[in-house]
Amino acid sequence: MDSEPPSSPQVVEDGGEEDEEELSGGEEADLRSSSGRGSLLTRRGITLRVLLKDGLVEPGDGVLAIHYLGKNFVGDLLNDGKIRWVETGQIFNSPSAWATHCKRLVNPAKKSGCGWASVRYRGQKLVQYKTTWLHKYQPSADMSLVSEEDEDEDEEEGKAAAQADEKNKNSKPGLNDVVVSRRTDRERIPVRYCTLGTRDAARDPHTLVELSAFSAINRFQPFNVAVSSNVLLLMDFHCHLTSSEVVGYLGGRWDTNTQLLTVLRAFPCRTRLADRDSASAVEEEICQNLFMRGLSLVGWYHSHPRGPALPSLQDIDSQMDHQLRLQGSNNGFQPCLGIICGPYYHGNQGVASTITPFWVVPPPEQRPNDHGIPVAVEVTYVQDNFLTSDVLNEMMLLVDYYRTAPDIVQFSQYWCPDTTMMDKIKGSLSCHAPKDQAYSQILEHVYSQLSCTH
Repeated sequence: MDSEPPSSPQVVEDGGEEDEEELSGGEEADLRSSSGRGSLLTRRGITLRVLLKDGLVEPGDGVLAIHYLGKNFVGDLLNDGKIRWVETGQIFNSPSAWATHCKRLVNPAKKSGCGWASVRYRGQKLVQYKTTWLHKYQPSADMSLVSEEDEDEDEEEGKAAAQADEKNKNSKPGLNDVVVSRRTDRERIPVRYCTLGTRDAARDPHTLVELSAFSAINRFQPFNVAVSSNVLLLMDFHCHLTSSEVVGYLGGRWDTNTQLLTVLRAFPCRTRLADRDSASAVEEEICQNLFMRGLSLVGWYHSHPRGPALPSLQDIDSQMDHQLRLQGSNNGFQPCLGIICGPYYHGNQGVASTITPFWVVPPPEQRPNDHGIPVAVEVTYVQDNFLTSDVLNEMMLLVDYYRTAPDIVQFSQYWCPDTTMMDKIKGSLSCHAPKDQAYSQILEHVYSQLSCTH
């Protein structure tokens, strides 16, 4: 799972029926020189290499993406205009070659990839960059050719999605699909639960597992969950501070009459995961804080700093342990909520962290040696009226704790070409804003302290 792409990656040339014609550097130069720059380049003659040479796009890791029928594929744009798929390291000569390959994995009947309309560069479809090039260097070109390609792709996506929906209605529920992860410092590609089988000591405990829906295992979610926005804000802030994994607990109340689990407060652990000596003291302090506020322990959270917010095999076992421990502390059933926060995964949409609430269903009785089944939990998010002094104080304690840490995030550095790490954390936390808009001025003091942690 953690292997690097092969040193001599396979080059895939098959791009389907509408693959672009690949031109040599000399041919591209000849086409430009005839009667003004780019005057003879046809729509199919414009390649990624052309866009690179003319500065409309730049090479980079993870800057290309395909979103197709619920699946995400991420690619690197190389200096020579070729595409490297980050999951396998395969090299593709053109957007269409890559798009066709990826789409056939999802839909084997797919014959072509509509590459320029399918592949996005930094969030924008490549066909838009092609249009920009034509406007700039060949203003007399027929733009309808470009827009038709885009419309054909949207129509095909709509038909395929409708077919998939119809198929799902007429078949037994299956495990949910999730996105393909981007290569990070440690590549972690999620697997489907049904592929795990019996526990295997040789399997990497950090293997990520896709979540199932309760409906996919023929069950109803046995409880309702409401989470306050201040919980999400403090948790998201904690997870943004360091490139290492962090953990914390969730306090709230469980109403047996309404079967409603209300999460009212996050309690970050200001300790290192490997520091067992201080862990017990930190947990004792959190227990005292819960008691003083009249709250119960209702769950826990942790981060996957650069990876997908999906549980690992180790997380699944930990969640099951927490569930059994909480259930054992009461006469009746009490759920325990697990939350994973992925702040710096490049597969996230925009600057917002991905936050994944989950629960674990025990394996079937006839298969006691299987892993528990991780399932997605539907949650209602409740917007708080204002940012409490408790939360603000906790944020400042976290800043002080991580201030001298070697793995603290450098917030002056860039998350992406036009967004600093500071911009990113501000944007993500704004998703959990209270109703009182004065919170932004209050948080500026916290952000100013972050700027002084370098």
